[in-house]
Amino acid sequence: MRRQIELSNQAASELAGSGDAVLRTLEGHVECDLFLRGNVVTLDGEREAVDAAATVVSELVELIDSGHDIAPGTIAAVTGALDQHRSPAEILEDVVWRHRSKQVAPKTVNQKRYVDSIRKNTITFGIGPAGTGKTFLAVALAAAALSRHEVNRIILTRPAVEAGERLGFLPGDLMAKIDPYLRPLFDALHDMLDAEKVSTYLERGQIEVAPLAFMRGRTLNDSFIILDEAQNTTPEQMKMILTRLGFNSKMVVTGDVTQIDLPKNEGSGLVVISDILKDIEGIEFVRFGGEDVVRHRLVQRIVEAYAEHAESRLPDLRASDRRPDGERRPADRRRA
Repeated sequence: MRRQIELSNQAASELAGSGDAVLRTLEGHVECDLFLRGNVVTLDGEREAVDAAATVVSELVELIDSGHDIAPGTIAAVTGALDQHRSPAEILEDVVWRHRSKQVAPKTVNQKRYVDSIRKNTITFGIGPAGTGKTFLAVALAAAALSRHEVNRIILTRPAVEAGERLGFLPGDLMAKIDPYLRPLFDALHDMLDAEKVSTYLERGQIEVAPLAFMRGRTLNDSFIILDEAQNTTPEQMKMILTRLGFNSKMVVTGDVTQIDLPKNEGSGLVVISDILKDIEGIEFVRFGGEDVVRHRLVQRIVEAYAEHAESRLPDLRASDRRPDGERRPADRRRA
């Protein structure tokens, strides 16, 4: 079957993109041949594939007509939304934060669920691999809440656990010492706000960035609290930070249970928390997968490759963790 769709000049220009990057990405997401000549898109292939591709093109044209800039990542967002029978515009037009020419919005169905959960619930857990926007979207929502005076301050915290290498004794004052641990949170802040604004907020205490250990004994009222890298908290630390929650506050806890940097004899507070809190109203767990990775396309492939490798090793690991008589080793019984 062959089908042709006539586009406006603007839509044709956007779909072509710089160096045909958008068009090449679109070809990778449809199961038919696609050609753009002038203002006409030609789809050639099996009827079902052509109909599905025509729907994707129509959705993209609607987004372009409503003022969206189309990038290669937008194609994945549109096709992912359609696969889950959701409106792409409903996801991509939910702008969380605007700053100058920058705007932040969900790019996948799970990111939209995550944003909606943060707005609705008091505590939201975002659990999934690197690059899925867990921290970035949380900081954007925090900046929006502060700007609308819904909270009086933003508190960003994470455990000071080194990822596989020891940094030793670091020089400088307290901020200089903790900076390497908290740098990802500072980076996200500077993506949302001007450097001068961030400095002003930090001086006034309206934004606080501190290691998790500094939270003990406090009650955090009128605050938007983000706990990042929560997979590196112990169960005791997780309980401690959750019980810091005060009145008129929100908390977002993010982490990736496949990247735990704790010593092997210490359990992660993020691994068991869903079993403990799953039935409590006002708390929601949003789980991300490789399809939600919005960084470079290679990051998504790396995440998927690691997941497949871990899955393939599970039978070997189970076998190695048993005695010859079939009983589990004592250490495993304790971990269980």
